[in-house]
Amino acid sequence: MSRPTGFADLAGRRVGIFGYGVEGRASERRLEGIAASVVLVDDAPGEEEVLATAAGGLDALFSCDVVLKSPGIARRRADVLALEDAGVVVTSALNLWFAEAPLERVIAVTGTKGKSTTTSLITFFLTCLGEDATSLGNIGRPPYDPDAVPLEGWLVVEVSSFQCTDLEVAPANVVVTSLGSDHLDWHGSLEQYWADKLSITRLADPHATFVAESASAGLDQIGGEVVLVAAHESHDELARALGLLGHHNASNVALALEVVAHLTSRSPESVAGAVALEAENFVPLRGRLTLIDEEVTAGGRIRYVDDGLATAPLPTVAALEVFADDEVALLVGGFDRGVDYGPLVDALAARTRATNVITMGLAGERIAEEITAREIGVAVFEAESMGEAISFARARLPRGGVVVLSPAAPSFDRYRNWLERSEDFAAHVRTRDEWSLGRDSNP
Repeated sequence: MSRPTGFADLAGRRVGIFGYGVEGRASERRLEGIAASVVLVDDAPGEEEVLATAAGGLDALFSCDVVLKSPGIARRRADVLALEDAGVVVTSALNLWFAEAPLERVIAVTGTKGKSTTTSLITFFLTCLGEDATSLGNIGRPPYDPDAVPLEGWLVVEVSSFQCTDLEVAPANVVVTSLGSDHLDWHGSLEQYWADKLSITRLADPHATFVAESASAGLDQIGGEVVLVAAHESHDELARALGLLGHHNASNVALALEVVAHLTSRSPESVAGAVALEAENFVPLRGRLTLIDEEVTAGGRIRYVDDGLATAPLPTVAALEVFADDEVALLVGGFDRGVDYGPLVDALAARTRATNVITMGLAGERIAEEITAREIGVAVFEAESMGEAISFARARLPRGGVVVLSPAAPSFDRYRNWLERSEDFAAHVRTRDEWSLGRDSNP
């Protein structure tokens, strides 16, 4: 069949859903009453009606007219390419939604770091002006989920690099928050990662592309009517009023102001004034430099900060900048997807205050190896569990400081997602008086 340009084109067709997570379940709900039949396939199915890819699932997908690939399934996997070679149309539910969406009311936000915060800021700033706005995508429900709130007003959609590769339609407004190294296991190389992430900006549909100054290195790959946005001191002040730490959040604020000013035909200054009046009502995202707890010890004060959404080196570097004047115990590691940890080690080497790094998982092992090889004077400890990691961290801050979970890696090795890891961190922090100190693996 020809490529579908919306869900309506799937009427009467046999449709496969490849990857049965949050997006896959939402796709199944969206197809109710449309597709003639639906095939559910996952690499590691947890439900009886879902076929395992390696145990009949892939064969079932070959019998489909169209396969909706979930973001977690790499675009260039051999089985995905084989489906296309056999004439099966492979696309995504988000691509079909964009084809039917009111593109003039859609803002797509992508970037290596900052996309969740910027999505929430744009939505909040619009509501401060009396506009109707909804956050969707990775930060909320998939926009094509029929259980999502009514899609009225402005639709602010967080879009990952995984999703960008499947898109054939661009909304009227695209935002690029930052560019770094991430998901190299999925994309294959840093160059391909940048090309995939920025592909949404190069689609032919007329659109404005708002780009943070920190992402200007990718300008030669960015399309659309480009608006380069820089952060200034006033943006730092507004970020603090909103409860956001660090200059990187000032960049997110600057982007959100510029976008909302463009959407509402106002000046960024007038938008900032309206936001300042409502700033105390903004609720920062969990897992983004969120203060979980603090305690006063004999030697000083220890703050426990959850930055669990930092699943790549770039946001962890930003977290270290926020706590440049503090002694830090940094919890890192998790699933190793092959990214370059050189920039993180550079940032650790540049610190002037005492720094301890507690590692977990295969990514942690690689970070530890690079720190040790560079001989940068940073103490490294290996932990077998979150409780042991926090115990080490607490013991290494006798004069007080900050224990920060900023993993620079995904959670998939031990947890279902970043939220489960952050909740584990918070739970252990709140029961810290029950701990016994772990062993020092690098005295």
